Parts: sequence; C-alpha cells; structure tokens
Amino acid sequence: MQVIGLCRFSYPAYGGFQVEHDTIEERRQYLYNPARLEERFRLFETTTLPCFKEQTDEDFQFLIVTGECLPKPSLDRLHDLTAGMKQVRIIAREPMRQRKVMKEVLNAARNNPDAPCLQFRHDDDDAVSVDFVERLRIAADEAKGLIENNRTVTIDYNSGFLARFGPDGILAAQKYQPLLGVGMGMYVRGGCELTIMNFAHHRIGNFMPVVSYPDAPMWVRTLNQFNDSPHARNSKAELLPLTPEQEGEFIARFAIEQDAVRKIHSAA
Repeated sequence: MQVIGLCRFSYPAYGGFQVEHDTIEERRQYLYNPARLEERFRLFETTTLPCFKEQTDEDFQFLIVTGECLPKPSLDRLHDLTAGMKQVRIIAREPMRQRKVMKEVLNAARNNPDAPCLQFRHDDDDAVSVDFVERLRIAADEAKGLIENNRTVTIDYNSGFLARFGPDGILAAQKYQPLLGVGMGMYVRGGCELTIMNFAHHRIGNFMPVVSYPDAPMWVRTLNQFNDSPHARNSKAELLPLTPEQEGEFIARFAIEQDAVRKIHSAA
C-alpha cells in the first residue's frame, strides 16, 4: 500500500496558521525572518531528517511543500539537506488556501487513485519513530474490519515526548496525548479524494474511527520560539535533561543523537 507523507516547510499559505497576518507579504516577512528560518533549519536537521533517513520501511514518499518565493539560499539549503533521500520530493507552490493546496499535492502524489493509500502529515520541527512507516502498514492490516466498512480510518500513536533542543542538548518529558497530529496517519480507500489535510487533526475523530496505540513512544514534538501553536510556545511542561536511558531511547527510536543536537544548535 502506498504511504505518502506531507511536510509544510515555511509555505506562505492563506490560512493554515494560528499566528495571523493581514497580508501574504506580512506572512512572508514572518516566515522568512532569518532568525526563524535558521531555527527551522536546525530543528529540521536534528528532528525530521534523522528519523526519516532511518525508517525501517523505506517504501514511502515524503513531500515537502514550500513557497515559490522561499529565498534561494534557503531553497538550496533545503535541497542540500535532503540530497540522497530517495523518498523526498520538494514542491514549490505559489500562495493558496492552505488546505486546498495540500489536498491537491497529496492527491496528485497517489500512484493509482483507485487504490487505497496511507497518509500522514508532519511538521518540520518534529520527529517520529524510525519504525513509524512500518507500524502504519501493520496497523492498517490489524484494522481490516474497520477498513472494509469505512472510507477513512485514523491511526494514532498517542505516546511520545515534548522536548526543547539547544546548544546544551535536549530537555524532554514523556507525554500521552491523542490526535496531536505528529505520529498520526490515515487510511484512505481507493477512489476517495479525502486526505488527511481535509481535517483538523484534533477533531479528526469526529469524522471517522480512530485506532489508538499507546505502547511505545512514537514521536517527539519540539517546543521552540516559533511554534505556530500558542499552547506549544507558552507550554509550562516541566522538561528535564535526558537520562542515560532516555538518551539511548532517543537514538534507538528517533535516530536523534544529543551530540549532533548540541553541535548543530551551537553553530554560529
């Protein structure tokens, strides 16, 4: 079954952000602020890329949607960071309604629209477990009864970590939270044009069955200066330095090495 992931990288959409702007030009100025872009790249390099480079099931597509107006040095950097990742396709689009363009991108990526697929959304500052794609396929097989009777089914891994990355390494706290968006996938029946971007992630259970797995930690959601969600920017979660056991878990489950985090986040 085809697996398609979608990641929005500083795409200047109409809508789609909780931080509001009156014009697209104001949104561009916010998204392309050098300090913001630098933080996004450092987080992208230390969270998203390691885990997708090390997926135990390599048969997936990872679509990175950015703006046609992304400054060329940043676009070049994005291409350089993802070079050699056969799953990655960088797609530059002009400003449009966020949900409309993301749905178009996902549906255009389906090899056969009449065949079922699995989809997931991913933020550029988060990580998923290295067996995420493999487990999505297993979950779809385990949910055969639901899949037979529903055109869409959500697969949600609700255990993970909140974390801050910086020059001193990683501060984190384990968290159980359903329908967070990261670590969540959706089965789509063949012939159905709905996508995971048709729905607000926290309300997706209002529209379809949800199969939840609370076992192993499956995601890392970072808290940082430019989180779109005010709940994340202003989070009061108590984050602590990783224990030796957690440091090993971050390497084994997310391919995140604390020394690499320190090095990249300390760079001038």
